[in-house]
Amino acid sequence: MADNIGEIRIADNVVAVVAGVAVEEVADVSVRSGGLYQDLAKKIQGGTKGINVSILDGRVTIDLRISVRYGIPIHHACSTLQKKVKETVEHITGLFVEAINVRVDTIEL
Repeated sequence: MADNIGEIRIADNVVAVVAGVAVEEVADVSVRSGGLYQDLAKKIQGGTKGINVSILDGRVTIDLRISVRYGIPIHHACSTLQKKVKETVEHITGLFVEAINVRVDTIEL
């Protein structure tokens, strides 16, 4: 029996950091910045470049902008990335990851 002694809240930027660490553990992909204006907005808001997180009722949606190394099957890299980020975020935060949307912006040569 669990004792409910209060509420636990995890900030979006904390989940973004956890997701960023998970991305770093996946070979052949890297998080991309959102461009000059998005980078400036993230600095002001305290976010993580290339990673946007939304938490609603304990459900997490993560949007990732990534780069994939040339020669790697993009669908395989993205699928591996989604699984790793979901597993890591759920394990570390206890939140349910509802969606991980991946946008491949560039190919690294």
